[in-house]
Amino acid sequence: MVRLSVCLDIVYDDEPYERRIERASAAGADAIEFWDWREKDLEAVAAAADREGLPIVGCTAGGTLTDPASVEDAVATIRESIETAAEYGIPTLIVTTGPDQEAHDRHTQHETIVEILKTVAPDAETAGVTLVLEPLNTAVDHPGYYLTSTAEGIDIVDAVDSPRVKLLYDVYHQQITEGNVIETMTEYVDRIGHVHIADVPGRHEPGTGELAYGNVFDALDDAGYEGYVGCEFRPTGDPDDAVEATLDL
Repeated sequence: MVRLSVCLDIVYDDEPYERRIERASAAGADAIEFWDWREKDLEAVAAAADREGLPIVGCTAGGTLTDPASVEDAVATIRESIETAAEYGIPTLIVTTGPDQEAHDRHTQHETIVEILKTVAPDAETAGVTLVLEPLNTAVDHPGYYLTSTAEGIDIVDAVDSPRVKLLYDVYHQQITEGNVIETMTEYVDRIGHVHIADVPGRHEPGTGELAYGNVFDALDDAGYEGYVGCEFRPTGDPDDAVEATLDL
């Protein structure tokens, strides 16, 4: 059965943070996640989540992984995030590659990403934290971003070869970039550590666009996916209604 996490930075973006957690809980969410932990009062967030009985299941790690000159900085940044995630019981860290570097060819950047993730993978394994590498779309939301395809993301995950380095499959981004989301998720489900959802176009809640999310959720269940599905959408109206409607699917 699909378990829904709510990304507090986009679904509830106009409330004090503790109130966002209360609203997510009242709407029926199974968990919460957010973006940059460095911008949060983690003690207060963790306390509010504990009061509501909602686990914090993910946040972003930070760092630029595509620049060979910044390998040490990227490793240090991710290691800091791993330590913080372990301290607060956050099981998943979202890793983004950063921009396509004009000064370097794609092979060099690809190998740099692999090198960085291979270096920090033992830290993640020791801490019990899973790093999930996220492809994003460049056509609408993230022009200039390096990693767009599921296939290259899987190639990187396979090259790192750690049980604590997986792929984040964002249905919204990959529908824009390549489509064929159900077959792709099913094929790679064993290497997917987290899923994000929003509809296309507009990045709104499921049911507002072209994706048949009931079928997407069924396919995840049938494939044996056991992770969380993160609501990372901009509600068209009341956020509570949007979360509840997604739960109904």
